[in-house]
Amino acid sequence: MLIGVPREIKIHEYRVGLSPESVAEVVERGHRVLVETAAGFGIGASDEVYRAAGARICATAEEVFGQADLLVKVKEPQPQERAWLSPGQVLFSYLHLAPDPEQARDLIASGAVCIAYETVTNAAGGLPLLRPMSQVAGRLAVQAGATALEVAHGGRGVLLGGVPGVTPGRVLIIGGGVVGFNAAQMAVGLQADVTILDRNPAVLDRLAAHFESRARVVHSNRATLNSALRDADLVIGAVLIPGATAPHIVTRAMLGDMRRGAVMVDVSIDQGGCFETSRPTTHDQPTYVVDGILHYCVANIPGAVPHTSTYALNNATLPYVLALAEKGWRAALRDDPHLCSGLNVCEGKVTHAAVAETLGYPFVPASEVL
Repeated sequence: MLIGVPREIKIHEYRVGLSPESVAEVVERGHRVLVETAAGFGIGASDEVYRAAGARICATAEEVFGQADLLVKVKEPQPQERAWLSPGQVLFSYLHLAPDPEQARDLIASGAVCIAYETVTNAAGGLPLLRPMSQVAGRLAVQAGATALEVAHGGRGVLLGGVPGVTPGRVLIIGGGVVGFNAAQMAVGLQADVTILDRNPAVLDRLAAHFESRARVVHSNRATLNSALRDADLVIGAVLIPGATAPHIVTRAMLGDMRRGAVMVDVSIDQGGCFETSRPTTHDQPTYVVDGILHYCVANIPGAVPHTSTYALNNATLPYVLALAEKGWRAALRDDPHLCSGLNVCEGKVTHAAVAETLGYPFVPASEVL
């Protein structure tokens, strides 16, 4: 199969779909790889390194899109990229369609086969291709929040770890999944005062057993949320409903009770955000203020550390890339129901129930297109 790796063009996105090491493995298995020039710049991989791995370098993205059977990306295709997709072509990438009706419309119109990393599942009910980026995003959320809390960046001037004789900053993490767990690890490591809210008893038990007295683990309801928000210096939103728009856990009215200069980091922004006042931002202009509260809502947080993120992502995605290349997409999806869960749009049809329901399209089960 001919696999294409275009350079990512979303603002300040430096990750790449396949690392040189992944390209070498794909080529060793008998496939061909096209890589757009400078695609690996953000991870320190030159065109020469990709050539040495067996790739052919293309001068333009249009050339890659125009030839490849399977496109391996990181972020959702931008409008100009969507215009280059062709019927039957396979796109394997993060898509996050629920909050992006324009992208969904264009992918449907393209006739392409669109498999989303974020809805591929595993036998344990997890999201194995979302997990590595959730780990990175959770850890970075604390770093970004700590920086935003500095007065020079608009925050209230609190050091999360405090110092002897001064209380540490208070961190509230809403959601105890992969993002929340990793955020809590970082915040606890900085010696912040950490509270984690979740509604799942099994998650609460797991978090309590892991953190013991180093973090408060509290059942989430309106009363506990309001109380924790009032005291928080940094709030991290880490709520996910796979494939669907994130619910608004924190409303605008709740901001009125918070401390002026507090920081809110919405890691759920890729799925629409879990704060009512959230809107996507970029690494170029990461924050804005609503009612005295600083909001950090960067939609590609892991893009800030592209080397770590690319290799973590490739560790998870490469086996699926090889399956798609060696079997073809139909056989690969038939053989692996968990990979099949990633099929969001196929030849003009919406094949993920949550995406269809959120955007108002008819739902067509994947079994009908396979």
